[in-house]
Amino acid sequence: MADVQPLHALRYDTSVVGPLSGVTAPPYDVISPQQRAALLERSKYNVVAVDLPVMTSEGRLEDNDDAAQADPYEAAGALFGRWRTQGAVLADSQPALWAHTQEYTGPDGIARTRRGFFCKVRIEGYGEGMVRPHERTHPGPKEDRLRLMRATKANLSPIFSLYSDPSHAAWDALAPAGEQPPDGEVTDGEGTVHRIWRVPEKETIVTVQEALRESELLIADGHHRYETAQTYAEEIGGDGVGGAPHQYVLMCLVALEDPGLTVFPTHRLLSGLDAERRSALSAAIARDFVAEEVALEDLAPPPGEGPLQLGFIDSSMRPTRLTLRSQEIAEQALANRSPAYRTLDTGVLEALLLKGALGMSEHDIAELNGLWYARDTQDAIERVRGGVSDAAFLMRATPVAQVRDVAAAGENMPPKSTYFFPKLLTGLLFNPLA
Repeated sequence: MADVQPLHALRYDTSVVGPLSGVTAPPYDVISPQQRAALLERSKYNVVAVDLPVMTSEGRLEDNDDAAQADPYEAAGALFGRWRTQGAVLADSQPALWAHTQEYTGPDGIARTRRGFFCKVRIEGYGEGMVRPHERTHPGPKEDRLRLMRATKANLSPIFSLYSDPSHAAWDALAPAGEQPPDGEVTDGEGTVHRIWRVPEKETIVTVQEALRESELLIADGHHRYETAQTYAEEIGGDGVGGAPHQYVLMCLVALEDPGLTVFPTHRLLSGLDAERRSALSAAIARDFVAEEVALEDLAPPPGEGPLQLGFIDSSMRPTRLTLRSQEIAEQALANRSPAYRTLDTGVLEALLLKGALGMSEHDIAELNGLWYARDTQDAIERVRGGVSDAAFLMRATPVAQVRDVAAAGENMPPKSTYFFPKLLTGLLFNPLA
């Protein structure tokens, strides 16, 4: 069972740093150099200065001339320490859960509110009844986050995880906090309104813990950070009896049954298609799929279940809907996988076309050799039209229930199988590890 605990949060003192809009940021892995510079123009205290450290040619942490450490991670750790000393970042004296809402309009144009809460969760190995991943990870990001964690001794970004609570008992216990003005509020660049409320009441905390007592947690976003936290906890050592901080990790938990929880697709883009590979791809499509030319505006396949459907477009700019001829084709190609995985769109595409027809290896997929991703349909089409990519596969969204079922079978999906929207902000809360 998951060990969910309140946390002694670190958080910005807005009387020192100004409004949260100046110091919060999107997750580090979606920030371009130009976006990073723009965020730092808002405030020298913007979290990207620590969460995404960049060194100048003079060996100083960019935009902080007094940090002269040669290593960017050490410089980031020193800067975060100075923020705490200066009072820009304060530590809560008592532990609390933090109710959290996100009012957003999704890529589909529908307005929703997603509800969850921040806490710290005991780090455990992956397994039934505890914490489960749902996507494969890569070593590069984990090494980067580990070096930053060692330097800052804090979780800077929350891991986004899901739990089952059909009766909504956890949120019902937290909801009364939302009747008061929030302890923090910020609107991000995509128009999502993020609000947090501190919930220190012991009775409420116990109610939430009881609601999750039999739940396992499914990581929706933040696999690399979770595995990094595992490595860090092992480095520090100790069994965590008595609540050793390094044995816990910052999470935002959302119920699988929350009406505001949505998943959107991530499309696949191909490059490096020479004549031989184009021929192999065409042959595999002709063999395994029924192809139907459609209007460009109808290229993205509609949501639904059943055999794989894809939108396909290449340099000929003929939009085509591909429908798997028979589910039996997927069953044979993925015979060593679970029933849930054999109906997974990204898994079937990977087996039949990326690995099967194009001969991509796990390494190619992990290192983006000939493969790229786009979350916006029009962006994917324009990349092909402009010659940036040779072809694009437009995907259906993976249903939340299927994410759960594949994880429950102990399997990991291909990278970017899910796009949970909106993202969590970095900078609302930090979790100290020492």
